[in-house]
Amino acid sequence: MDVLYFAWVRERIGLPREQVESQATTVAELIEELRGREERYALAFSDLTALRVAVDQELTDFDAPLQGAREVAFFPPMTGG
Repeated sequence: MDVLYFAWVRERIGLPREQVESQATTVAELIEELRGREERYALAFSDLTALRVAVDQELTDFDAPLQGAREVAFFPPMTGG
């Protein structure tokens, strides 16, 4: 699946997107796999209260299933104005 990173998440990881092979069944499991890769991922995913996630362009929660997902995007909360 494609994993996309936006704003400071992209800055900490150093990539805007990557193709990820994963056995994760939920977003939370995917995050755990990513955290285990390198320190930069652990840093980016250290505070999940500062992150939002979308699966196939639908805003969702970290317990969302990944079965059949083609894209997961991580980004900070959006503010309006």
